[in-house]
Amino acid sequence: MNDNRVGITTGGADAGLDARLGKELDAFNQAATAGHEQSEFTVRVTDADGALVAGLSGWSWGDRAGIGMTWVREDSRGDGWGGRLLAAAEDEARRRGCVSVLVSSFTFQAPAFYARHGYVETARVPGFPGGHEDVYFLKQL
Repeated sequence: MNDNRVGITTGGADAGLDARLGKELDAFNQAATAGHEQSEFTVRVTDADGALVAGLSGWSWGDRAGIGMTWVREDSRGDGWGGRLLAAAEDEARRRGCVSVLVSSFTFQAPAFYARHGYVETARVPGFPGGHEDVYFLKQL
């Protein structure tokens, strides 16, 4: 494109741009996959005061599901919330007709946790800060 009115800029986080890119890519993906829409879901654990104890965000697309983020509050780690989050997410994926769930975890995060819960390592990407790797897992439901 040779248009003097076009400009390229770089910057920090941009929620508006992220939202627009998500909308455009979702439409493109839906058209390319015969109308199979990607749909997000969440799992939330709160304490008696309503404060967040743990949470998980994920998605389904056709018969596949993925986990984007999983977090458990530091003072509640080791209490089994992570496993309960995974079980709830897997139940939701099954309810949506999914046959597998994928997730990635950096080596300093929780790869052993996912392996303990039946997730099978499928790939590793090295070269992250501190000598860490991004580990990809898949679990058949």
